[in-house]
Amino acid sequence: MGENAQGKTNLLESIYVLALARSHRTSSDKDLIRWQEKEATISGRVKKSISDTPLSLHFSNKGKKARVNHLEQSKLSQYIGQLNVILFAPEDLELVKGAPSVRRRFIDMEFGQMNPLYLYNTTQYRRILKERNAYLKRLQMKQTTDTIFLDVLTEQLVDIGSQVLLARQTFLERLEVAAQPIHAEISNKRETLTLRYQTSLDFEKETDLATIKLVFEQTLKKQQSREIMQGSTLVGPHRDDIQFIVNDNDVAVFGSQGQQRTTALAIKLAEIDLMQQETGEYPILLLDDVLSELDANRQTHLLLAIQDKVQTFITAPTLSDVARQLIHAPRVFHVKQGEIVLEEQVE
Repeated sequence: MGENAQGKTNLLESIYVLALARSHRTSSDKDLIRWQEKEATISGRVKKSISDTPLSLHFSNKGKKARVNHLEQSKLSQYIGQLNVILFAPEDLELVKGAPSVRRRFIDMEFGQMNPLYLYNTTQYRRILKERNAYLKRLQMKQTTDTIFLDVLTEQLVDIGSQVLLARQTFLERLEVAAQPIHAEISNKRETLTLRYQTSLDFEKETDLATIKLVFEQTLKKQQSREIMQGSTLVGPHRDDIQFIVNDNDVAVFGSQGQQRTTALAIKLAEIDLMQQETGEYPILLLDDVLSELDANRQTHLLLAIQDKVQTFITAPTLSDVARQLIHAPRVFHVKQGEIVLEEQVE
């Protein structure tokens, strides 16, 4: 607890960065280093049922170094997954009504923690996409006329992109199963939640990897002249989206603010159980000033769902009456000007 601009979010951000090696607030690692300083370090110990592992990240102008059990990791994909976290902040309400990029980032960050192969494939996809777009720009500017290299990049994009797309569909199907009963309970059984993966490729939902590859390849061939004209890859997972349907209506377009918040809350709570199923351990839950954004009913559902099950860090200026009634013996820390002081345990 603490007043605004005292450093509460910094603490949660450091836990998030320790888990994912990147911030949820900035894309630049330089922003994680205190002003006038040249480097920064985050470290912690992760205690699981069968292990106790030190983790650390070091940031400097030379980049970042990640260590697991004091051993430097050559690839971040080997580091991510040691510590699993789920962050719920006021901006996460934008998950439902925000831009498609918000939802793509959500699925990549969450599924990437649970599945190292997916994390690797999305990294590879972004690399190939960047290279392909650069070559399309060269073709657009008439700096080259050779499309053979474009064909090679297209083949690589189709191969990796199809695996990403199929994995996303599988993840969303499992997330839907976990979220539906939670959403129904919060809405007092009045609403039904459905998740739809919206892809720029035309194929049936129930399909296999070979079919996705074929459709992806054929679509890119049809779009090739347009892509060269625009200097950009026009179809693929980087253009896809997630649609949240409540009682047969797109909640982003037709839902009330309350329905949008219920949907976002149900998705976040569903992630907790899904991550436990996938990894065998519950994640750490980070609630960054989110209780003040939820009414008493949604606060109650949130706090009862995590009670005595998930290690949770909550930031707030003060604890609401609902939170004080529902959180069993919380450890309360006061944050002031970047300093953290533990209050005596409150009953």
